[in-house]
Amino acid sequence: MTVSRHWANSPRHPTDRSNAIHPLDTPIWNSLHGGWAALAQGDAQAVRLDPDYGPFAATATASAQDMDALAILMPQEGETWLLGRDALAPPPAGTQVVRTAMLAQMIAERPVEVGEEEPDWQELDEADAPDMLALALLTRPGPFRARTHRLGRFIGVREGGRLIAMAGERMRMPGFAEISGVCTHPDHRGRGLAGQLMRRIMQRMQTCGETPFLHAYASHDRTIALYRTLGFAVRAQLPMIVLTKA
Repeated sequence: MTVSRHWANSPRHPTDRSNAIHPLDTPIWNSLHGGWAALAQGDAQAVRLDPDYGPFAATATASAQDMDALAILMPQEGETWLLGRDALAPPPAGTQVVRTAMLAQMIAERPVEVGEEEPDWQELDEADAPDMLALALLTRPGPFRARTHRLGRFIGVREGGRLIAMAGERMRMPGFAEISGVCTHPDHRGRGLAGQLMRRIMQRMQTCGETPFLHAYASHDRTIALYRTLGFAVRAQLPMIVLTKA
């Protein structure tokens, strides 16, 4: 699959004065041509992630032609999520907008420090998949499908045999890896489990030479404040749009 270089500008953080296009300005496109390449479906104009793994898609440019190519890839049932430049383009004919939002894209600016007192976390694998999906559907940390857990490493905490918290990896491109799927069962919130799991995931990414990044709804001030305590800073505000077939 050929990666197009005709990228359009997307909203930037006010402190970013560079005219160059940052890889994270088009995170879905770059992931589908990077860490997700084996799961990508499409062509040089538009590409989507295998829907069993997630609802994400992207186009090479914001042109009407590329957006029409995206419409062909969209499933008859279910949602298609666009992030960044693609979300600013007019929706293609035959589709409808079901949700929009602004996301704060944050990147880790310093090495993470893992506390001495950590929860008894464990690696999560295929045997844990049903519990991971159930926890994600209960807490709604973002789109989570039957095979989302295969997009990267996930770790979690169990108590009494029940999965009560988890965190993992999702988007990936050279030099950058996204933390996602961070959630805690409502009965166990307030213990700092999510932050501790995130630190462990961040440490592994940084050891591998990757810069951790994540996305949060721009209106969720408390969530953004929490991520700042972990060493994250807002890099950009990215528009998000969710489409379905009309």
